[in-house]
Amino acid sequence: MSERISCSVLQNKVMSAEQAATFIQAGDRVGMSGFTGAGCPKELPTAIAERAKAHHARGDEFRIDLWTGASTSPVVDGVLAEAHALNRRLPYASDPTLRRAINSGEVDYLDPHLSHSAQHMWFGFYGNLDVAVIEVAAILPDGRLVPSSSVGNNKTWLDQADKVIIEVNDWQPRAFEGFHDVYYKTALPPHRQPIPLTQVDQLIGEPYLRVDLDKVVAVVETHAPDRNSPFAPIDAASTAIGEHVVDFLRHEVAAGRMPASLLPIQSGVGNVANAVLAGLGNSEFNGLSAYTEVLQDGMLDLLDDGTLAFASATSFGLSDLGAERFNRDIEKYRGKLVLRAEEISNHPELIRRLGLICMNGMIEADIYGHVNSTHVMGSQMMNGIGGSGDFTRNAFLNMFLSPSTAKNGSISTIVPMASHVDHTEHDVMVIVTEQGLADLRGLSPRRRARVVIENCAHPDYKDALLDYVERAEKARPNALHTPHLLDEALSWHQRFVDTGTMQKQA
Repeated sequence: MSERISCSVLQNKVMSAEQAATFIQAGDRVGMSGFTGAGCPKELPTAIAERAKAHHARGDEFRIDLWTGASTSPVVDGVLAEAHALNRRLPYASDPTLRRAINSGEVDYLDPHLSHSAQHMWFGFYGNLDVAVIEVAAILPDGRLVPSSSVGNNKTWLDQADKVIIEVNDWQPRAFEGFHDVYYKTALPPHRQPIPLTQVDQLIGEPYLRVDLDKVVAVVETHAPDRNSPFAPIDAASTAIGEHVVDFLRHEVAAGRMPASLLPIQSGVGNVANAVLAGLGNSEFNGLSAYTEVLQDGMLDLLDDGTLAFASATSFGLSDLGAERFNRDIEKYRGKLVLRAEEISNHPELIRRLGLICMNGMIEADIYGHVNSTHVMGSQMMNGIGGSGDFTRNAFLNMFLSPSTAKNGSISTIVPMASHVDHTEHDVMVIVTEQGLADLRGLSPRRRARVVIENCAHPDYKDALLDYVERAEKARPNALHTPHLLDEALSWHQRFVDTGTMQKQA
């Protein structure tokens, strides 16, 4: 790897992952690279897990706090959770093994907005960061680091950690140099200045990460691919949601509320998001831009066909085929996309200034427009809020997307009252299911209820929802702003917990 590690100081610190793991002690706070499955360390987590298992076998406690950019992959969250090596985790987690540990109470999970995670570290809210473990594509002679397939919170972890371990992964393209824009001119309150980014394709930083060479205790050589989940085929419900979104954007253009090339788009991750991107690709829209968190396969398609002119994110979120395609054709994407630090990709100031169209998934929405993005049946954590709150509250236009039912129809995603609220009615503008689209802008809660039920609820649940609203209005004539039957508001969720379906049994 001489061409990947060209700094003589750090060449002398190359060692095995097992040796490097000895620098991490029980109780340490560890910041790792990674956002989705992209850019995670590949060797150190397993070595730390084995170290934890050895301590546990001797009857010794060994757990660490783990902070990342967002979710990682089974080779990070999965192996560490399976080894019972985690005490506290933030800010986002999607691995099923870790999810079980969180919901069983074994792992304390913090779920801040992604735009808050780095700055809360700087503010000292979480305590001192002991170790940073960061994957890079290369180390330059002067010690600057070429980031790999995500940036996330890596800048903050490198700046804040007492010790740094670097994984140099030669699976990541060496040609990544020049694809990143890391902004180093942020300051703490009360000395903050405006961030000088006014266009999606503007570069305001530098293409490298910096590190204090004296803090680097180990360099580990790896050759391993990112572990991203394949996307399932887009189903009919997702396709219908995408069609509703594209039709609505046409309506907004015709109404003069946005230009024909739209405003910059932000899209969450998953099949519904990819269906929306596919719908845009099949539409008349072109010359679009994206300012988002994650670049999915669908955005590569839009870059290839010219629908998308430029994309800014903090990470890739590609399938294995998508990653192979990007790595093979990397040069054709140069100048068309950039990866930034998470504190910039998700920054409320920039989201509002650029005027984003933000589209994110949800677990459920209630009839008055409150959205639950995180908790199943009010208590079980699914993944976390991620960046959806950053984008929703500050968007020019926001939409929440989901099929109208889940679990083969046993769950309605439109409910009388959300069992957990991540996005309040004050923020939510549009709700979309395969049934239709509810534009909630300018509507009072009572008006919203009818629009949501009529346009978004599944036929199997529509009559029951309307009946709930009508009875609530009759029962509480002096509380008609947001009428609820308090003894029934969460009864649908309780019915599912008790019987396995939200539908009333005959």
